Amino acid sequence: MKFPSIRGIARPASIDEALAAGLASDGGLYVPERFPKSALSGPPTTLAETAQAVLAPYFEDSSLREQLGDICAHAYSFPAPLRPLKGEGDWLLELFHGPTAAFKDYAARFLAEALSRLRGDDAPPTTIIVATSGDTGAAVASAFHRRPGLNVVILYPDGRVSPRQAHGLGCWGDNVRAFRVDGSFDDCQRLAKQALSDEALRRERPLSSANSISLGRLLPQTAYYAHAALQFRAAHDAPLNFIVPTGNLGNACAAYVAKRMGLPISEIRLATNANDVLPRFFAGADYQPQATRATLANAMDVGAPSNFERLRHWYGDDDALRADFTAEPVDDDAIRGTIREAPRRHGIVPCPHTATGLHLLEHLRAEGDARPWVVVATAHPAKFENIVEPLVGHAIEPPPALAASLARPALATALAADYHALRAQLLQ
Repeated sequence: MKFPSIRGIARPASIDEALAAGLASDGGLYVPERFPKSALSGPPTTLAETAQAVLAPYFEDSSLREQLGDICAHAYSFPAPLRPLKGEGDWLLELFHGPTAAFKDYAARFLAEALSRLRGDDAPPTTIIVATSGDTGAAVASAFHRRPGLNVVILYPDGRVSPRQAHGLGCWGDNVRAFRVDGSFDDCQRLAKQALSDEALRRERPLSSANSISLGRLLPQTAYYAHAALQFRAAHDAPLNFIVPTGNLGNACAAYVAKRMGLPISEIRLATNANDVLPRFFAGADYQPQATRATLANAMDVGAPSNFERLRHWYGDDDALRADFTAEPVDDDAIRGTIREAPRRHGIVPCPHTATGLHLLEHLRAEGDARPWVVVATAHPAKFENIVEPLVGHAIEPPPALAASLARPALATALAADYHALRAQLLQ
């Protein structure tokens, strides 16, 4: 299988080339040339085995083909449980059981393992550059920490991530450097894309990406959607409907890919925070990126979602895209109210991002929608204790891996939202 750029200028790449490059040479995102139909049908076994089966068609021509099982065993070594909520037909897909307590741990670990195995013994060091609105950077740092020949540069918006998220970005050291950028996440994303498109720089410093623009993030995220949908069908003989909290659209695109592969997924609804570029588009307005607004659900503070280009490419027609998706904005007051009521109403304490999904679920139930819906829980609430604890009235114990990272000292370097400043750092 080949992977063309959505901009159609760069030559189609192999999966190994696409993983190594991150972004195509024409600045476009790589996409699969087709969606292979999944052979999975019966009850799933382990998450790692589901992942291997889902990903195998994309790696049929890869030098990693025979190692895919080992890579998946490493990346999916912690669970993604489908948990019933209090309401009839209400479910939660918990994706926060990895080392940095966020859904991005699965794909980050897959990508790190794959890139490590693709490296030749005499290959020059590669720098993984990652823009983060809160959770991606920590997951990538954890996955790539101390891997020989692979360095990580994290760009995050200064003052726009939670204190514990900021600590999780700067606590690694060794081959990981964190930069607190004087700007928004969109500024960080712009800087990362500029670096990845700078051919002169890449000749001096090999670069790759670990953002959701990378196929190495997008494709592995299909696994937990496939696993949950197969698990649900085996138990209830029905497809699942997903509510995905989203900012940059990477996780939602992974759900879409799983659906296109024939997994038992019916409808996908999107929940955003007050950054409402997607809700306005899906309601009929022109797609118009906007300046990012800071919200309680900061990992979704995105005003120009990169993966929108992928969705638009796959549909080819905005009306067809709007017919399949809707997105609901959830402001900070609604997030607070949902977190406050969640223990009584749903039997859980959610993070602010998961709360946007629960808020949308409540709207669907109020409108009489009785179908089975699963809200994707993207992060552990302990990462946002300064928001969550005052609302629920008690402390939230961090999981052990998160507690261990919080115990380490953290350091991040100030950086202007200026490409020349970043370029100088990358050349050091």
